[in-house]
Amino acid sequence: MGTLSFIPLGGLGEIGKNMALLEYDGQAVMIDAGLMFPDEMHPGVDYIIPDFNFLAEKPGYLKAVLLTHGHEDHIGAIPYLLQKLNVPVYGTKLTLGFVKAKLEEFSLPQPPTFIEVDPKQTFDVGPFHIEYIRVTHSIVDGCGIALTTPAGVAIHTGDFKIDPTPIDGIPIDLNRFADYGSKGVLLLMSDSTNVEREGYTLSEKVVGDEFDRIFPRAKRRIIVACFASNIHRVQQVIESAKKVGRKVCIMGRSMVRNTQVARDLGFMHIPANILIQPDNLKGMDPKEVVIVTTGSQGEPMSSVSRMAMGDHKQVSIQPDDMILLSARTIPGNERSISNIINLLYRRGAEVLYEAVSEIHVSGHACREEQKIMIALVKPKYFLPVHGEYRHLVLHAKLAEEMGMPSENTFVLENGEKLSIEGNEVKIEKESEGGTILVDGKHMADVGQVVLRDRLHLSQDGVVVALITVDTTKGIIVGGPDLVTRGFSESPSDDLMKEAKDHIRHVIEEEIHDKVTDWSTVKETMRKSLQKFFFQKSNRRPMVMPVVMEI
Repeated sequence: MGTLSFIPLGGLGEIGKNMALLEYDGQAVMIDAGLMFPDEMHPGVDYIIPDFNFLAEKPGYLKAVLLTHGHEDHIGAIPYLLQKLNVPVYGTKLTLGFVKAKLEEFSLPQPPTFIEVDPKQTFDVGPFHIEYIRVTHSIVDGCGIALTTPAGVAIHTGDFKIDPTPIDGIPIDLNRFADYGSKGVLLLMSDSTNVEREGYTLSEKVVGDEFDRIFPRAKRRIIVACFASNIHRVQQVIESAKKVGRKVCIMGRSMVRNTQVARDLGFMHIPANILIQPDNLKGMDPKEVVIVTTGSQGEPMSSVSRMAMGDHKQVSIQPDDMILLSARTIPGNERSISNIINLLYRRGAEVLYEAVSEIHVSGHACREEQKIMIALVKPKYFLPVHGEYRHLVLHAKLAEEMGMPSENTFVLENGEKLSIEGNEVKIEKESEGGTILVDGKHMADVGQVVLRDRLHLSQDGVVVALITVDTTKGIIVGGPDLVTRGFSESPSDDLMKEAKDHIRHVIEEEIHDKVTDWSTVKETMRKSLQKFFFQKSNRRPMVMPVVMEI
């Protein structure tokens, strides 16, 4: 009945940049197109996205992009993908609303095609018969996807949890997952993020109850930081603020944009006269204000980070301000968040975060919920997705504990291809599973060499060595002068004085016979200074020799 293949391009062995291909009969659909935020090993990089460039070399292969929900780690790469490939994008109303708002900042070669779908609605893309299935998550309008092919049914859960009391009152459609399971499912691809946690994930309603408990005891201003896409969390803040008679100020470009999109599409209901603009904060009593903003992950340019550093234009943190970091710490951001919390405490604020308060609950299924999904779908083959490598391994073992044969569970790496044909299964390399580093709005040419140079500069700084030469006489008429950034406090300190004497001696030796190949002199300057600085300071600044010819 043909070969069904799954090819992850991102999201396996990592948290973020989720992107995968499901292929049948030489045609494929893409499930999600997300990004990842950089860490300290990626200086100057704005975003990291999967490398999908090889798809441009396969015309007619990719038929569509299917989006499960509107978080950045699932939709953030869409603008960059559409710059390269003109393919239709399917998603639910809010998900496409967020994507369209993001695209207003980009210039695309062709107008994109968006197709809005509702849960339980079915449609065909190439050889795939597709149905979106409602799930609950930390964002509204999330779905799993069932894809039926002649080879069998594949189900991708998307990010999910089983929330009995979701904010919008729309529960996960477990019956539909069970319907597919009763008919036979070939492959289940399931969210692995919380596989290390026993039991069940708490309901989103818990956070609203916690806000209701916390807000009345706040002595001064309340500042809540959360993900810009978590509109239910913003709704909960607004409802709790209303109960204690406070006004709400929404800050941060992405937060303002997403809130407006959600309001326009009917996913948020904000009482009249409760919102205020940032410019109105100065004239208000801090006890009457709640600020909702971005920065829950300690992002350097976010509102909360700038408040903590004391350089925010409208908000200066004062003693007794209450700061709520209402989001889960993404792996890799622990240090940044810890620094922000410490800075806020230094300013006298009270800081609440996941470790000390129930102001955030995860949007991902814990082990018991993952068991329920496997039990309902009853797949022949099981493939964990969305998680670091240990999560994938533990999730595969969980399926085995439930009776699945170990030879029917698979742990893949990005770029590998799982192919199922009848009872035959094989894993092979399909792509490099690499990444693209994004600067600004375009996929910049930030390769390993550029990244290495940036890390070098960030760690050891740079020294510019400048001499002026008379090319006709072959003599030095000016310098050497040394200019340093990030290496030495002053060009007049003892080390730099010694370096000047050293390089002058080296140059005089080099041009003793009136050498006129000044490019050779430049290379000699570079190597000599690098060796000198390492011997004297055990550091390796980037040395940039400059020869000015007159």
